[in-house]
Amino acid sequence: MAITLLGIGNILMQDEGIGVHVVRHIQEYYDVPGVEVVDGGTSGLSLLPYIENRERLLVVDAVDFRREPGYIGTLRNEEIPALFGAKASLHHLGLMDVLAAAKLLDQAPPEVCLIGIQPQTLAMGLELSDLLQGRMPDLIAAVLGQLQAWGICVQKRG
Repeated sequence: MAITLLGIGNILMQDEGIGVHVVRHIQEYYDVPGVEVVDGGTSGLSLLPYIENRERLLVVDAVDFRREPGYIGTLRNEEIPALFGAKASLHHLGLMDVLAAAKLLDQAPPEVCLIGIQPQTLAMGLELSDLLQGRMPDLIAAVLGQLQAWGICVQKRG
């Protein structure tokens, strides 16, 4: 099964980088066989090779759900572009471009899931806010739970 776990975000803007922090943590501490784990940063169309011809795509990112900071939500398939609309950040537009390009090439994953967290701050800085740092274990658990729901045998390294 071809699955990509993609963390996106700008690590120079505190909570905006949460997706990258999550995938880096998973790369360091977990074995996820059959899953390509990708630090996508703020890349746009250069992510296409990690998305096209995959059966499933799981994206982790900071998302403006218009909820309280730290809220974790899941979007699937058509729900994803509907949320971003005009208020999308540049990398969200990049993600939408990549998904649209994969669709035009008839190589889009049939199943796309985005697990996001409402950021507290997008100020310049390399560290996550204390709130999102505290919520990171819950976000990681949500990501690993989705992979397990897809039949991936996630193993924590010893």
